[in-house]
Amino acid sequence: MASLQRFGTWAVECSKPSSNIVQTKQVIRPIIPPLSRRSVILISVLSLDLISPPLQTLARERRNRKVIPVEEYLTSSDGLKYFDIVEGKGPVAEKGSTVLVHFDCAYRGITAISSRESKLLAGNRSIAQPYEFKVGATPGKERKRDFVDNPNGLFSAQASPKPPPAMYSVVEGMKVGGKRTVIVPPEAGYGKRGMNEIPPGATFDLNIELLEIMPPEGK
Repeated sequence: MASLQRFGTWAVECSKPSSNIVQTKQVIRPIIPPLSRRSVILISVLSLDLISPPLQTLARERRNRKVIPVEEYLTSSDGLKYFDIVEGKGPVAEKGSTVLVHFDCAYRGITAISSRESKLLAGNRSIAQPYEFKVGATPGKERKRDFVDNPNGLFSAQASPKPPPAMYSVVEGMKVGGKRTVIVPPEAGYGKRGMNEIPPGATFDLNIELLEIMPPEGK
């Protein structure tokens, strides 16, 4: 009959002699120590990392799927390229309509200007203040400092940053709740001066969300 003898982490199996014949058989087998719970978890995590792609790769693929081919853009009456990401279901903004919008100007994927990061003139706090203007009006006319007492208890004009001239015309035809992205060339943007991270003479993306169409005065 064979017996099992242990030497450190190795086991040796020896057979005992029978009657007249002496047989010796040695089988060396490694003894695997039991795995701790922590080791099992680490092995599982490493296996998943090898099977699934890195999170950064997945995020990059999701961003790439959002890129809209230029040929799918429409052209406005003044030659601006635009694409409606969300069409909206509310009233339509017409020339002469007073509207409230949120807008973002992005240069090479970086948001340089946003009405969601407006600053009060009478303080250093940041607020998300929609921008109010009249569709088709002269750019910047509504920014005259007609001070009023706002809900924050401070006297302020429009706190939103200066929008590009393209926004005053390209909003025409949008529906409330709609979101539109526009390719803004330098002549319809910030021209030779630039603005914040948008360099002089640069083309950038303008993203507009139409929040509300204000009723005409006196109604």
